[in-house]
Amino acid sequence: MITQMSLAVQRPLWQAELARAVSSPAELLALLDLPVSLLPGAARKDFPLRVPRGYVARMKPGNPHDALLRQVLPVDEEGLSAEGFTPDALGEHQAMPVAGLLHKYHGRALLVTTGACAVHCRYCFRRHFPYAEANPAPEQWRAALDYLAQDASISEMILSGGDPLSLPDTRLASLAERLAAVPHLDTLRIHTRLPIVLPERVDDALLNWLTGTRLKPVMVVHANHAQELDGAVRSALGKLVRAGVTLFNQSVLLRGVNDSVEALAALSRGLFDAGVTPYYLHLLDRVRGTAHFEVGETRARELIAGVRARLPGYLVPRLVREIAGAPAKQPLAQSGAL
Repeated sequence: MITQMSLAVQRPLWQAELARAVSSPAELLALLDLPVSLLPGAARKDFPLRVPRGYVARMKPGNPHDALLRQVLPVDEEGLSAEGFTPDALGEHQAMPVAGLLHKYHGRALLVTTGACAVHCRYCFRRHFPYAEANPAPEQWRAALDYLAQDASISEMILSGGDPLSLPDTRLASLAERLAAVPHLDTLRIHTRLPIVLPERVDDALLNWLTGTRLKPVMVVHANHAQELDGAVRSALGKLVRAGVTLFNQSVLLRGVNDSVEALAALSRGLFDAGVTPYYLHLLDRVRGTAHFEVGETRARELIAGVRARLPGYLVPRLVREIAGAPAKQPLAQSGAL
């Protein structure tokens, strides 16, 4: 007979940590010794709060402007309308030939594996994505796999979401094996925030399926501030590096979070020390409810120039903007010199 205790023993640590994530704005403010006056904007039922407790532990108590807190705490400004900010800023609906599969760029395609995430980032470009309509359930992956098998120009498969690593390893292992059976695929890329916000996710089960097929494993993590890179995160990233996974980072330029030369330079140095290449610095995708995070293009260029003046070129991320219908991400500044 399976008891509740035996189920708890069988459940991986990361799933237990995910289950106890903070979902109450009042609890989050209490944990950080912050005033209840911050609560009115936090009660957003359309995109509720969710943040792992380990990530909360990296926030600075008593500071309502903490760079990590600002990324997850709902605020009143999310309810304001702003010109040019729409539910589908990247035109993803038009780039979906079959349910859950996005094919925007030559040579690669992206599978929306799930709508679930370990953390609800307030600037999320898919906060309005129709996950029910796209239906990324496993039984719908067959149509996506059939599409891939018929297009020999696609050599790289990207798993995204939501966050693909919020799915169980058994399901992901099965998907990886099915992708490896497509002869013209050679690279499996994972877009994920979990190693940053929930480093417990990087365990042996994950490493086994990620490196267990003929596909080259690449992981693009998402950190926006050096404060996110604590010892547990660096340890998790180190496991991935030692397993042979190529690691890149993509950040979003966010007002009040990382919109300074000092913050961006510290992030690049911290990533490199952890074995991660700083890859992209995105301008904010203009999704409804996120306008209060926007940093203008002129200021963004100034910031990346300041970072280039401080760091060697291999530590300077590419400043880019994604434009609906464009054949690739659009660079906004020259890459740095070595």
